[in-house]
Amino acid sequence: MKLLVGTGNPGNQYSGNRHNIGFMAIDAVAREHNAGPWKTKHSALLSEASIDGEKVMLLKPQTFMNRSGDSVQQVAQFYKIAPADIIVLYDELDLAPAKVRVKVGGGNGGHNGLRSIDPQIGLDYKRIRLGIGHPGKEFVTHHVLGDFAKADQVWLDPLLDAIGKHIGLVLKGDDNGFMNKLALATAAEPAPAKAAPKAQSHIRRARPAKPQAALPRIRPHGRHAQKTVQG
Repeated sequence: MKLLVGTGNPGNQYSGNRHNIGFMAIDAVAREHNAGPWKTKHSALLSEASIDGEKVMLLKPQTFMNRSGDSVQQVAQFYKIAPADIIVLYDELDLAPAKVRVKVGGGNGGHNGLRSIDPQIGLDYKRIRLGIGHPGKEFVTHHVLGDFAKADQVWLDPLLDAIGKHIGLVLKGDDNGFMNKLALATAAEPAPAKAAPKAQSHIRRARPAKPQAALPRIRPHGRHAQKTVQG
């Protein structure tokens, strides 16, 4: 059995926050694999799914970010899940938006969810780092607790869908294959380049390419003579 954990803060006011991308990813996995109903247990929302024939528990701690480890430890102990079979998905400031990296162990990078999880289950669990970009030190709190912008949906929706579809690769240990699938899913298709119009002077633009018919010449006279106006 595997345990997939998404980090985030409970409550509708936080649901669209960048800090909650871990919750969003777990929800995408639940949708893709027709997970069972969410149950409130172990200070968390807990569901169960079968992914590529393997039983997987899906966990969204409801203790707020800085106490995420409480429910992770409780569920791991209750179901006898080793740290090596635990996968945590969380927001990563030090990765550009849409970039994803998978690793085992390492520091917490200042992430309060990991700060809570590490002391309770150790460092040998797998981490899926979901890039949200770094706004600069003075803007971090506003950035992570702010909602994703509309422009972010261009990469966020495809990323979450791809996580749901391809999470089985991580369960099988194919981390590189998983990252490649996500990179392909979020690669922007460049718009076809349009040829720039040939530059012309304002005088040439004002002239018809071919006059429709020859007009008789009229000689202007007196103060009623027509003046030529340039654009």
